[in-house]
Amino acid sequence: MRIMGLDFGSKTVGVAMSDPLFLTAQGIEIIRRKSPGKLRQTLARIEELAAEYEVAKIVLGYPKNMNNTEGERCEKTLEFKEMLEKRTGLDVVLSDERLTTVMADKAMIEGGIRRENRKEYVDKLAAVFILQNYLDSEMNSR
Repeated sequence: MRIMGLDFGSKTVGVAMSDPLFLTAQGIEIIRRKSPGKLRQTLARIEELAAEYEVAKIVLGYPKNMNNTEGERCEKTLEFKEMLEKRTGLDVVLSDERLTTVMADKAMIEGGIRRENRKEYVDKLAAVFILQNYLDSEMNSR
């Protein structure tokens, strides 16, 4: 059993997976779609990955504004959460994703990844941070 982390964006979904002990998060892939409204293939791919990795739960990044308000992206994320729950039958937990993209960018800069290549990895790395934050908070609450 594992936990899947998702960074849901308008054109991509970054995917991360926990290890079986729920200690660490690893980036798996970035699911790309041609238009923001086309989610059927995205949901199908997430369902495939959930089956392949025997996922017990999904952690979905929740994009609150820095002042803790909820904007249009939060609305779209809640709709996506509902679709995920229906499609996979899994529990989908929302996790505050503020600053995860900034953290991902910083990690890539420190890792020496060139600016023009960072866009290719940022969503997957943001999913790793979303999932790792969740795993860490779960460990601390035990």
